[in-house]
Amino acid sequence: MKHRFQKFITSLLVVSPLIFSCSEHLDVSARYVFTEMTIASYLSSHENYSEYASLLSKVPVSGFTQTSLQQLLSARGHYTVFAPTNQAIQEYLDTLVVDSVIDYPSWEAFTDSFKLDSIRRVIVLNSIIDSGDDGEAYPTWDFPTLSGREIVRTNMNNRKLTVYYTNNPDDILINGIYPVNHANRDIQLLNGVVHRMEKVVAPHTITAADYLWEIMEKKREGYLVMARAIEACGLMDTLRVWRDETYETLYQKGVITDLENINGLGFADGGSAYAPPHRLIGFTIFAEPDRFWRTQGFDPTDANLLPKLQKWIQEQHLVSADEGYTVDDNYCDEDNLLNLWVTYHILPMRIPSDKLVIHHNESRYSLSKPTVLGMACEEFYTSMGRRRLLKIYESKESGGVFLNRFPVLDCERRGNGAEVRCDADKVGCFVGRDAEDAILSDIINCCIYPIDKPLGYSDQVRDNLHKQRLRIDAMGLLPEALTNDIRKKASTSERDQQVYIPKQNIYKYFNDMWMNNDCNMVYFNAYRYWWPGKNGDEMKAVGRYEVTYRLPPVPRSGVYELRYAIIATDRRGVAQVYFGSDFDKLPVAGIPMDWTIPPSNPITAWESDTNDDDYNAEIDKRMRNNGYMNGDKSNCVSGDPSNSLREYAGAMRRILLRQYMSPEKTYYIRMKSVIDSDAKEFYMDYIELCPKEVYDNPEKPEDIW
Repeated sequence: MKHRFQKFITSLLVVSPLIFSCSEHLDVSARYVFTEMTIASYLSSHENYSEYASLLSKVPVSGFTQTSLQQLLSARGHYTVFAPTNQAIQEYLDTLVVDSVIDYPSWEAFTDSFKLDSIRRVIVLNSIIDSGDDGEAYPTWDFPTLSGREIVRTNMNNRKLTVYYTNNPDDILINGIYPVNHANRDIQLLNGVVHRMEKVVAPHTITAADYLWEIMEKKREGYLVMARAIEACGLMDTLRVWRDETYETLYQKGVITDLENINGLGFADGGSAYAPPHRLIGFTIFAEPDRFWRTQGFDPTDANLLPKLQKWIQEQHLVSADEGYTVDDNYCDEDNLLNLWVTYHILPMRIPSDKLVIHHNESRYSLSKPTVLGMACEEFYTSMGRRRLLKIYESKESGGVFLNRFPVLDCERRGNGAEVRCDADKVGCFVGRDAEDAILSDIINCCIYPIDKPLGYSDQVRDNLHKQRLRIDAMGLLPEALTNDIRKKASTSERDQQVYIPKQNIYKYFNDMWMNNDCNMVYFNAYRYWWPGKNGDEMKAVGRYEVTYRLPPVPRSGVYELRYAIIATDRRGVAQVYFGSDFDKLPVAGIPMDWTIPPSNPITAWESDTNDDDYNAEIDKRMRNNGYMNGDKSNCVSGDPSNSLREYAGAMRRILLRQYMSPEKTYYIRMKSVIDSDAKEFYMDYIELCPKEVYDNPEKPEDIW
């Protein structure tokens, strides 16, 4: 504990000049002071909180104002305060003595004013969630329903707090270690809610690299094998990064600004779109825990672990023979067998436990009953290192989240999309997101999930991926969207619903998306809007746009069909599509794509479904001959199976091309406006990469789901 905490203090002191960056745009002058009991007056009137109230008066809201947190909590707003008692603060000071931060447990023990201010901020900023003027405070009944899930909004230290429950229904633990008092919680006040805390909420500010180094230095079992393998592959420097400081500075200085009056720019929706306050960098590690390795005869502390592990990986055929790997001790080489195996365990995005698979618009699912799943859902992401495809899957029948699971689904025309069965060799790796050794809140830039079987990009996995349609959400192509809590944030506030992506000449926010400077790009989260589409969200741009995406890798060489989902309206534009592997010389892909053409236009050959499935199949063939497909049956408006995208008047899939593609190449898709207008929308919901073995299978036609 001492080693970890000292790293935490060091990290805190380094970043503290920027720690307020989420608040420098806060306009407290617009918030009036109440004459009745606010959070500040409540805390000041209770002796048990006197130490905490004193700290609130000494810590400013941000580095750009002298307004204190006490003044803020006296003003109008929606605040959630996890208020530590005097005893909790004293016990926290005791831990600082044990960890050699101070010599004795008193505020007078601080001889360094910088360190004193840092500790004060740790206590107060981690304890307050400011939901803004259009949000709501969080009483316990609005905490996440499931254990191990994050509260939607960050605290004022820009950290997500995770809620855990025990077998005692009254027990609530923040981040698994900070108990919420049973009797003094949910104290409703004029400007928010107070929960009494028996410990100071002080999440560690350590990176994945710090965490893994500590495991190795102490030889602490849990993920020791994976830590040693990651270090051997030279990935520690990568896993140490957690925030883009250049973006941070530009945002603080007001160079990166919000986009106001978006309706006046041509968007169908009004209001403002808000630039992300940070550009955080994150990771997700799926790891076989040490208890698994011991069942395979490995000692995690063995000095010869790495060559033995590499030999075992090769014998188990966990890396495809077609990868062309080398087997030697140059583990930092991207072509090395161990490196290929390790990097396939890591995604370049931080995925919290409730977003491993995103649920929103799929058939038979309702946000009002988030634990009751509908049809099976899946996500596809690109791994670190050599680019390879990882599938994350969840269904009601699977009983949890799995990696690379390939079940049989009920995808007949009159089916329901449920999992029917899964062969033993296609079950995949179970992800223990609710396991005790899942690391969800200890690391600032990473989540670590235990898996129950060895994970690898084997020939079998690649073959199975090549036998299915790959439907990929537009925001799933962009790792920063999940890391920065942009994609499908469970919030109805305008700030979270409409996110402005800064122009590229100001700063390139998404690594895998490029756009010209003649357009404005907005992500519409559309949480609880029930917009039609996959997850109900959309990427849109207006202006003379030119937008390019890097596509995920295909699993096997072969002919693929690239499709583009459309929800047609007269506000959309017309774009020429370009596709290829040479970013600077992408060839034209077919005729321009018209987002305004409704299915009723004769050019699409669309007809609504009838009770005659043979006739419906003929309509599907006719549409394909014209370069179109009906909307998918999986995604619905408000989960209503009778109102799926297949039945929705406006939803289609445009077949852009059929082309040979190789997993050894990186492909790009570019959409460029071809109409003389600054007010027509670019639109992107999802794409599909479908192998010929699926769309042109003579024995089993592609399903309508």
